[in-house]
Amino acid sequence: MKTKCINGALGVELCNVDLNVISNQLKSDIQSLFNKHLVLLFRGQNLTPESQIRFSKLFGSVKSHPLKTRRSVDGHPEVLILENQPGRPGAPNDYWHSDISHSDEPPSATILHSLIVPEGRGDTMLCNMVRAYEQLSDHMRTVIRGLEGLHSGMATLERSIAGKSDARPIDPSEIKPPRAHPIVRSPAGTKQKAIFVNPHFTVGIKGLDAEESSWVLDHLYKIATQPENIYRHQWKAGDVLVWDNRRTMHYAVRDYTEDMPRKLHRCTASGEIPV
Repeated sequence: MKTKCINGALGVELCNVDLNVISNQLKSDIQSLFNKHLVLLFRGQNLTPESQIRFSKLFGSVKSHPLKTRRSVDGHPEVLILENQPGRPGAPNDYWHSDISHSDEPPSATILHSLIVPEGRGDTMLCNMVRAYEQLSDHMRTVIRGLEGLHSGMATLERSIAGKSDARPIDPSEIKPPRAHPIVRSPAGTKQKAIFVNPHFTVGIKGLDAEESSWVLDHLYKIATQPENIYRHQWKAGDVLVWDNRRTMHYAVRDYTEDMPRKLHRCTASGEIPV
C-alpha cells in the first residue's frame, strides 16, 4: 500500500488496495490513517453491497438510515442508493452538513462508493472542522465552550415533501424534537477537538435566542468553509470515499441535470454520543 496526499486541508489516498481483501494489518493501517487524515480515498474499487457493508464495519456498526430518506439496495437496508436519472432526479444535498447530526449518536463515518458518475460533474466538497476550531480566536473558543447546538431533522422532512426528487415522503411524526449536542466535541479515538454544527441540521443554540444563535453559528460556518479549509473531490467510477462525519462537513455539488445518470451507494458507520 502507498499513500498520497490529496489536499492540504484534509485527506489521503490509499493506493494499491483492494477493499474486498482486508488483512488485519491493513485494517489497522486504515483506522490509523482515518484518525489522522479525516478523509480516505480508494480508487478503482468494485464492491458488492455485502463488501461495502463489511468494509464500513471498520468504522463502526452499520445501520439503515433512521428516516429511510431514499430507497436502499434490495436485501441490504444498510446501503442507501443515491441516484439521479431521467424522470427521477436524485434528492439534493447541495448544502453544508454532517450526516444525521440530529441523531442521538450521529454516524462516525460515511462511506460512498461511486458506480456511475457524470464526467467532471457532481463533485463532493468536504471541510475540516478540527482546523476550523483551531483557527478560532481564544476569545471565540471561550464563548462557545460548554454551549450546545440544537439539531433537527426538519430540513429532511421539508425536502421530502417538496416533490421534486426521489426523496421518500416523511411523516411529520417521524421527526423527533431537536437534539442538543456540544458545539465543540472530542471524537472517540482522537485527541482532537472539532466544531460540531452545520447549516442544514443545526437550528439554534440551547439557551440563546435566534439572533444570538445566528451570530455565533454564522461565524463558525464562515471559518469552517474558507477555501483553504476545503477538499473538493472529483468523482470517478469505482471510487470509495470515506470521511469522518464527526470532524467534517460536506456539500454535494449539484451541477448536473436529471438527464445525466449518477449512482452511488452509501453506508454510515455508527458513532458515539458527542462529548
